[in-house]
Amino acid sequence: MSFSSQLRQLLTHPKILVIPGVYDCLGAKLAEQSGFEASATSGFGIAASTLGVPDYGLLTATEMLNSTGKIAKSVKIPLIADLDTGYGNALNVIRTVEEAVNLGISGIILEDQEFPKKCGHFDDKRVISTSEHCSKIKAAIQARGESNLVIIARTDARAPLGLAEALARGRAYLDVGADVLFIEAPQSVTELEAIAQAFPDVPLVANMIEGGKTPELTASDLQQLGFKIVFFPLSGLLAATKAINECWHYLKENGTTVGFEPIVDFQDFKSAIDLPKYRQLEQDFRS
Repeated sequence: MSFSSQLRQLLTHPKILVIPGVYDCLGAKLAEQSGFEASATSGFGIAASTLGVPDYGLLTATEMLNSTGKIAKSVKIPLIADLDTGYGNALNVIRTVEEAVNLGISGIILEDQEFPKKCGHFDDKRVISTSEHCSKIKAAIQARGESNLVIIARTDARAPLGLAEALARGRAYLDVGADVLFIEAPQSVTELEAIAQAFPDVPLVANMIEGGKTPELTASDLQQLGFKIVFFPLSGLLAATKAINECWHYLKENGTTVGFEPIVDFQDFKSAIDLPKYRQLEQDFRS
C-alpha cells in the first residue's frame, strides 16, 4: 500500500490523528520512532533551520521540495507537505504537485494566502479570491493523477475577513474536491466549535501552535469537538531551540558539557540514525 493510501486509511479511523511538525530528516525519524503514524513538514521550521529566517515566504519551491523530498525518503510513514500557496498560480500548482507526487509525499497543504505568504499566526495576512484558490485546488487534483495524494485545503481568511468568510471559503474548497479542510487560526474555543458544527462530516484540521492565536487544546478535546487531524507544527522546533540554547549557555559558562543532563546518550543517538544498519552493510560489502 502506498503512503498516500495509508494516510487515507488513517483518516477513516475513529481516533483523531496527532501529527507532529518536522523540519529535517532527524526530526522525522525521531517522530517515527516515537510511534507517530504520520508526520508533516513545517514550512516555518524549514525556513528557520535552512535559512535562519521567519516564515515569510522566502523559501522557493525548489528549496522547499528539496528539503521535503529528503524528509519523505528518510521515513516509512506518510508525510504531509506544507507547500504554502503552491508557489504561484494554478499552473505553478500543477508543477509543484507533480513534483510532490514524484517525491513520495502523501498529502499536501495548499493555502489561500497571497504570495509571498507568512505564518498563519502572524498579523497582517492577505488572501487571494475564493475563485482563484478553487482553481488551484482543481489544478492540484488534476496534477495528482492516480497517486491518491491527500489534498488539504487551507484558508487563512479568518484573520483578515472574519470567521463567516472562512467558513464560506471552506465550503467552496470542499465543493471543488479538497479531501480535508483546514481553517487556520480560529481565535477561541467557540470558533473551533463553530467550525466543527459547520462541517460535521468532513475531515477537519486543528493547528496547535504554542503561543499562537488558537487556544491550546488536547487531542482528546479536539476529537470531542469533531476534528480529525491535529498538527503540532512548531513543538519540535521550539523544544530543540530551548535545548540548544541551554546547551550553548552551559558550554560557554563551564567550558565543558560534562554534567549537562539533557544531552542524549551517544549510543542511543547512533541507534536513532540507523548506524547498526550501515555498519552491517559495511561488513557485507567489504572488499
